Amino acid sequence: MRILLVEDDARTADFILKGLQQSGYNTIHAADGTDGLFKARTESYDLAIIDVMLPGLDGFTLVEKLRAGGNSRPIIILSAKNSVKDKIKGLENGSDDYLVKPFSFSELLARLQALLRRANTNLEPTTLRVGDLSVDLLSHKVYRGDVRIDIQPLEFSLLEYLARNAGRVVSKTMIMDHVWEYNFDPQTNIVETRMCRLREKIDKPFDSKLIHTIRGFGYVLEPQADFENR
Repeated sequence: MRILLVEDDARTADFILKGLQQSGYNTIHAADGTDGLFKARTESYDLAIIDVMLPGLDGFTLVEKLRAGGNSRPIIILSAKNSVKDKIKGLENGSDDYLVKPFSFSELLARLQALLRRANTNLEPTTLRVGDLSVDLLSHKVYRGDVRIDIQPLEFSLLEYLARNAGRVVSKTMIMDHVWEYNFDPQTNIVETRMCRLREKIDKPFDSKLIHTIRGFGYVLEPQADFENR
């Protein structure tokens, strides 16, 4: 899942970005309200975390513009203002939650997960299934059949992207853009290295393989029988 973070304070942004990455979430960051509005309109994401005091466009106005444009993604407002009046204003403007600074990351994560659960209840399944593989998007648990597979947050993000595109070939460039979120460098072998580690956990202990290489194109996640019958 992808999170949009709009926060101008470098220390706060770094604190949140590191926590989200360690929890297995990909994050798009904007350092001002104007860029935040642009990214919200052009990037794919599941939830937004928006600070109130932003240069260019304040958080309240940003939320209003998003809602006025029909954006229904969950929004958590961050603010140093803790008066009831400010909290009411934030909620009335269209945000789904209001978190007062300073806060613990564990509280932010709990609120984020609660909003994602609520938003996904009627929109899409919370578990992706490909053959005997199941990927729980909320608990971040991965199984092949009844066997629990322990994977790292970045590996989970990579597997989630493959599972969301099951049966479709995804290129190295596409993976770099959606999982690592920086421009493609043709000299790097980071995708191959991570894919090899993921295969060690997802495929090697089992008889049938799910991750397949399409030489010259990229990778595809699908049951081996389906792959062989292409």
